[in-house]
Amino acid sequence: MTLMVAAQVTPSKLNELEVSLNSTIRGKPEVVRLSMVCLLARGHLLIEDVPGVGKTTLAQAMARSVHCGFHRLQFTSDMLPSDVLGVTIYNAQTQEFQFKPGPVFTNFLLADEINRATPKTQSALLEAMNEVQVTIEGHSHALEQPFMVVATQNPVEHHGTYPLPESQLDRFLMRIRIGYPERDAEREIVRGPEGIRSETLGPVLSSAELLSLQDQAGQVSVDDSLVDYMLAIVEKTRGHESLSLGVSPRGSQALYRAAQALALVEGREYVIPDDIKRLVVPVFAHRIAINARTSLSQRSTELSERTLQEIMTLVEVPL
Repeated sequence: MTLMVAAQVTPSKLNELEVSLNSTIRGKPEVVRLSMVCLLARGHLLIEDVPGVGKTTLAQAMARSVHCGFHRLQFTSDMLPSDVLGVTIYNAQTQEFQFKPGPVFTNFLLADEINRATPKTQSALLEAMNEVQVTIEGHSHALEQPFMVVATQNPVEHHGTYPLPESQLDRFLMRIRIGYPERDAEREIVRGPEGIRSETLGPVLSSAELLSLQDQAGQVSVDDSLVDYMLAIVEKTRGHESLSLGVSPRGSQALYRAAQALALVEGREYVIPDDIKRLVVPVFAHRIAINARTSLSQRSTELSERTLQEIMTLVEVPL
C-alpha cells in the first residue's frame, strides 16, 4: 500500500485506536501515544513501574484493541522455558512425538511481571522477539504476524525480582513508565463503577489493518540529515564518561523505526527533529548502562534519562 492510500485510511483508524486506549488509561495521553508508536514500529514494549498504576491494564487494552490472538502469561520464579515456548511429548496412540505450542504462539503476548522469572526463563523469549520464531529440539517454528511482546515489570528494588540482562532489554524497542495519575484522572478512576477495565474493549483494528499500518510506517520519509542526527546521538552514548555501555546498532534501528511510526501517528509523511528528541529517552534509556562509579549515589534509571537529555544538548539539531 502506498503512502498516498495511507493518508486516506490512517487518521480514522489510528484515532479510533488512540481513543480506545485513552478510555482505559485515563490521563496518560503520552503513554498511550508511545505505546501506539511501538506497535506500529513492529517493536516490543516494556512497561516498568510500581504496582497498581495500570501496567497490565495498558498491555491488555493494546491487545484487545486489535482483532488478533492474545495470551497473558504470569511470570513466576518457578516457571520453566517450556512453560513459555511449549514442549514435545510422546503420543502413545500415534507412536510419534508431537509438539505442543506454548503461550508464545500468539499475536500479542502479555508477559506480566517478566522480571519475577529466572534469567533462564527470561531468555526463552530472545529468539521469538528477535526472529519471530522459536527453536525447540533443533526444529524451528515460525510465529504468526503481527507478533508483539508487551512485558511489565516492577522496579528491581522490589523483592523477588531478577533484573533483565542487557541482551534481553535490547530486544525491547521501548521502555515506558506510566506514573501516578493526576488528581482529576484518579477521581474518574475512583468514581468509576468498576474502576478501569480493559475487558470491555472491542477490537478497532483487524490483523490485516495493523500489518498495513506497520508497512505504511516503514514508508515514512527520513532525511539523511536526520539519520546523521540519530547516529551522532548514538555515538555520544558510546563515548560518554558516565556510561559503561552505549547504544547498540539495534538501538539505532529502533529509533529510526520509532521515528517513522511517530510521524505516521502524527499524520505526517516525513520525520522531523522533534520526533527524534521525543523518542530518544524511551528508546535508549534501557539500552545504556551507567558505570558503577557514577551510579553509586543515584538511581540508574533516572540517571540514564538525565544523561541522554544531556547528550542531546551536545548534538547539533539539523535545520
